[in-house]
Amino acid sequence: MLLIQASLERASVHALCILTMGALVAAGPCDYYSWGGTPCVAAHSTTRALYSSYNGLLYQVIRESDWQSKNIGTLYAVRQWNHLTQAPPGAFNGPASNGYDNLAIADSAPVLMNSQKVYGVHIKPGMGYRNNAAKGTATGDEAQGMYAIFDGTTYNDQCCFDYGNAETSGTDTGAGHMEAINFGNCTTWGSGSGSGPWIMADLENGLFGGPNFGWNGNNPTISHRFLTAVVKGESNQFAVRGGDATSGSLSTFYSGLRPSGYNPMHKEGAIILGTGGDNSHGSKGTFYEGVMTSGYPSDSTEDAVQADIVAAHYST
Repeated sequence: MLLIQASLERASVHALCILTMGALVAAGPCDYYSWGGTPCVAAHSTTRALYSSYNGLLYQVIRESDWQSKNIGTLYAVRQWNHLTQAPPGAFNGPASNGYDNLAIADSAPVLMNSQKVYGVHIKPGMGYRNNAAKGTATGDEAQGMYAIFDGTTYNDQCCFDYGNAETSGTDTGAGHMEAINFGNCTTWGSGSGSGPWIMADLENGLFGGPNFGWNGNNPTISHRFLTAVVKGESNQFAVRGGDATSGSLSTFYSGLRPSGYNPMHKEGAIILGTGGDNSHGSKGTFYEGVMTSGYPSDSTEDAVQADIVAAHYST
């Protein structure tokens, strides 16, 4: 489950909104991935169910004063049980007890979906989520796909607002040991055209919007209020795509060979949200939903997922 700090009184209101959204799902992103032959192995959302067959809860809130909890729902609709919880210390310690990262505040990112109030996960520096024992995620050079919905107006230039596959140790174990979606305007390990923010692939020791170390001019600045970000990778191939989560289609910013030194990959299969692979936690951003798949999704499958996202009607 995703653990979020909030009052239990407010949590009961959140539950009504989110469970209603779950009941409205006709087909969800993971249905389209499954139909395309690349099923979800992790699906995380605090706004809606991501499977048509899922009618459970979405996340858990914890009252900070005494750590009493209330189940608002699990962050997934798959059978791998790939919870995301408070990130443990890694190469960098978090500011919470015993070096853990802080939890997000449950009501800090209210938005509307189909005109009903739901809540995203607003990550501030020092916050982060992780699962170092995820099941079914890609390891080694195995293929995977990912998408996430972010607030494209909330970002900074620090490392690293990521969602995706990372090291199981919480430390930097070398180039190619992670493959995650990165969003922000940090230029230390890579950049695109304009001043950012950019969607990039965090492959460890490099942020890539294309095949080059450093600058990839094909990767545009993109800052939609609700942003669809896509990264996928297979043997010596990766792609970065993106678009407006409220209208239109996805654009492909790069699809081609991996950068030098990143073939083969050495993915480890942990799942992170809001931090870097080494638990660097200086970034900020807002997350609404995302999935990870087994296999390399086709563009047409991702286009169907994008249409489903647009039909969910995110708004403010």
